[in-house]
Amino acid sequence: IGANEKINLAVIGLRGRGGDHVNSWLSLKENRNVFLKTICDVDEQFFAGHSKTILEKSGVKPVTEWDMQKVFADKEIHAVSIATPNHWHALATIWACQAGKHVYIEKPACHNIFEGRKMVEAGRKYNVRVQTGFNSRSSVGVMEAIKFIHEGGIGDVYMARGLCIKPRDSFGIAKDGTPPATLHYDRWLGPAPWRQYNEKRSHYNWHWFWDTGNGDTGNQGPHQFDVARWGLNKNEHPVSVYSAGGVYGIDPDECAQETPNTQSSVFKYKDGKMLEFETRGRYSNSESSLEIRIGNMFYGTEGYVEINDETWKAFRKRETKPFAGSKVTDGKRVDVTSTVGGDGSEHWANFVDAIRSGKDETLNCDIIEGHYSSALPHLANISYRLGRELKFMGDYEKFANDPEADTMLTRNYRKPYVVPEEV
Repeated sequence: IGANEKINLAVIGLRGRGGDHVNSWLSLKENRNVFLKTICDVDEQFFAGHSKTILEKSGVKPVTEWDMQKVFADKEIHAVSIATPNHWHALATIWACQAGKHVYIEKPACHNIFEGRKMVEAGRKYNVRVQTGFNSRSSVGVMEAIKFIHEGGIGDVYMARGLCIKPRDSFGIAKDGTPPATLHYDRWLGPAPWRQYNEKRSHYNWHWFWDTGNGDTGNQGPHQFDVARWGLNKNEHPVSVYSAGGVYGIDPDECAQETPNTQSSVFKYKDGKMLEFETRGRYSNSESSLEIRIGNMFYGTEGYVEINDETWKAFRKRETKPFAGSKVTDGKRVDVTSTVGGDGSEHWANFVDAIRSGKDETLNCDIIEGHYSSALPHLANISYRLGRELKFMGDYEKFANDPEADTMLTRNYRKPYVVPEEV
């Protein structure tokens, strides 16, 4: 695709994060010559509101479609932006790659580790760009902090810590019922096992059930897992993981949540370096001088670094005042530059630029990065569910002499929604 050629896009999945996808692509209409042609969701109730927004901001009413396969069949569409529930990420991406579409896929890249590897293989086989939505990879402040760490700013970094402190209340319980007329329920379930519709397991609440989601460790957590691994400079899987936790502060008779709301995980790499991660879904203090709730800390032989969104500080040894950090004036950053005006669309713009370059290395978060970082919460959840430490052989993406754990690297797919061995 030439530098001046229009790129036609489709957004698949419109509720929640999908709205951010829509608005981000609309913000690149002039700057990157992007045209949002089609919006797709298995629940047709979301078409009217988004169609109105797109018409107002672009002057063109989008095509609406509930069947993503019809979107992939549209020869005019160059790329798709996927914000479906987690259990659909892999199959939607693979189908898109097979149709020759470039893909922007939300975090976590996949619902399980097997799927992540298949997504990498599909992107490579069909020579399309696949960008994972770890937006910190295009954040000027975070890139600045990681560069400082990699250049030895706090010596040899031996441990990274990620935090997801996000209190959530009970979402209640309901009897099974009939799906709304606007929802194509069989397609919504897709690869997940068949079960009768329940409103408490559908929109957004799907995060808290193993068939469709990965809990907050695999929801908000992947962003900070990615920053932690990036800072450690580990382009590999860990060799061990142990994770423990539970559902605290919520009456199980009044909420059907399966995934833990409180979870602590520890990973080790083959050189002994550690990655800690903590998910706290109830009332909690923040951590560090930056009062981090969603963020990261790095510990080195000469000091430590705190990262909270775009802001970071570095401390030397036992000193209590930072010796390096993001540049601020009157509490505002003054060194943020952006090719798209600093409006938060940097990661999306990078995807468009990579499509035009035709090179995977142009992507700030190619699917292989998404796979490595998404594997971390998946490994943590497997350890949590089995209740024991696990040894992982990253070269083979299998556990060491542990067939029970190996079964949890993938899932039993409901036909015809099967992620294939051969993509």
